[in-house]
Amino acid sequence: MLPLPHRRAAATRAALIAAGALVLAALPGSAFAQADPAASPVRSPAESAAVGKTSPGVLKAMQRDLGLTSAQAKARLVNEAEAGADAGALRNALGRDFAGAWVHGATSQKLTVATTDAADVPLIEARGAQARVVPHSISELDAAKGRLDRAAKKQATRDAPVWYVDVRSNAVVVHAVKAAAAKSLVSAAGVDSALVRVERTQERPRPLYDLVGGEAYYMGGGRCSIGFSVTKGAQQGFATAGHCGRAGTATTGYNRVAQGTFQASIFPGRDMAWVATNTQWTATPYVKGPGGQRVGVGGSTQSPVGASICRSGSTTGWHCGTISQHNTSVTYPEGTISGVTRTTVCAEPGDSGGSYISGSQAQGVTSGGSGNCRSGGTTFHQPINPLLQQFGLTLRTTGGGDPGPGDPEPGGTWAAGKVYAAGDSVTYGGSTYRCLQPHQAQTGWEPPGTPALWEAV
Repeated sequence: MLPLPHRRAAATRAALIAAGALVLAALPGSAFAQADPAASPVRSPAESAAVGKTSPGVLKAMQRDLGLTSAQAKARLVNEAEAGADAGALRNALGRDFAGAWVHGATSQKLTVATTDAADVPLIEARGAQARVVPHSISELDAAKGRLDRAAKKQATRDAPVWYVDVRSNAVVVHAVKAAAAKSLVSAAGVDSALVRVERTQERPRPLYDLVGGEAYYMGGGRCSIGFSVTKGAQQGFATAGHCGRAGTATTGYNRVAQGTFQASIFPGRDMAWVATNTQWTATPYVKGPGGQRVGVGGSTQSPVGASICRSGSTTGWHCGTISQHNTSVTYPEGTISGVTRTTVCAEPGDSGGSYISGSQAQGVTSGGSGNCRSGGTTFHQPINPLLQQFGLTLRTTGGGDPGPGDPEPGGTWAAGKVYAAGDSVTYGGSTYRCLQPHQAQTGWEPPGTPALWEAV
C-alpha cells in the first residue's frame, strides 16, 4: 500500500488525467478554431487574456524581433498562456517530483515538463505536454542555487559573475571567466558538484542606466546636470554646459557610477560641451519633468521671445517661466559669453548644464544667472541648435532612432540631422524652401510637410 501522501498524489494525478482528457477533447486543433466560421469569433480564455489585452506595439515588436507574422505572434501568445496554465497545474499535481517546465519552438511553443518519477509521465502527457524524466527536482536545484547566493555574499564572484537554475539541462549553471572562480564559489557554498555545470564566458555583465535631461552628474568635486541626450554616429552621450568641464574631464552619473568623458568644451565665449558615455549608459529622448515624470523631447525648434519655457536641473528640479530675449551677451567672472537666451526661470548651483524645453522642443542648456528659486531670478541658457551644429551632434528625440542620411529626393539640399537657422534656403523635390524657425532637421520633417518650419519660395 502507498503511504498516504502518495495515495493523495495518485488520486490527484488520476483526476488531472481525466480533466486533461476533457480539456483536450473540448479544444481540438488550434486555439483559433471556431465551430462556425460565419459566426462571431469565440475566444478561449487564453486568447482573450494573452492577445485581447496585448498592445499593438508589443505584437509589432514580436514580429520585428522574432521574425513572426501577425498571426504567428498572436498564436504564440495564446500557446504560451495555455502552456503556462498547464505547467502550473502540473507543478501542483507533481509536488516534490516536479523538475521544471519550458516551451520551445518558434510558433507552436510545445510544452515540456520534467519530473523525477517516471510514473508521472502519463499524467504529463495527458495535459498534451512532453515528459522528461531527470535526476534532480526543481526544489533541489533551487536549494543549491540558494546556497550559491549565500556564499556569494562573502565570496568574490567577479570572475564567476552569473549563475542560475537551468531546467532544460537539469543543473545549476555557473558562467565563469575563470574556471577556478566557479570552483571556489561552488566549494564555498558546499554544493554537490554533480548539480553544477560550469560554462566559460568572456562576458562581465554590468548595470545599464538611462541618460535623462536634468539628472545629476559629477566631475571631480563638482556637480552639474545633463542637458539633452545626443549621438555622434554610434557614440551616445549628452549635451551640457561648457563651464562644467574641459575636454578629458571624467564624469560619474547620479548614482556615482563611471559614466563618460567630456569630448569638447567651449567656455567662455560660448557655454557648450558634450560628454561621450560608456556602454552602461543609454541616451534617451527624455527630460526629468514635474514629479519625476519623463517629458519627451520631440525636436529643437526654437521658441520666440515671450514664449513659455521650463527647466530641469539636479538641484531645484522643474521650474518654468518665459523667454525674455535671444542673442544675449553676459559677462561672468571667467569672461563674456554671447548668443545665450535670457529667461525668467529660476536656477541654483548644480542646475548648470540642465535642460530648457518648451513643450516638446529642446531649447538649450543652463548656463548661469542670478537669484534663486526662493526669491526668483534671471537665468541664461546656451541654445541647443548652435551646440549641436558646433560639435556635429544629433539630438535624441521621441521620433525613434537617429535622423536618416538625408534627402530622399535626388538633387535636394535638405538633409536630416542638419541644423538650420531662420532664413536658410534648401531645395527639396525640385522646389526651394526658406527656413522659418531654427531647428535640427529630422526624417519626417521634410519641408513640404512642415509649414511651421519651412515656406516655399
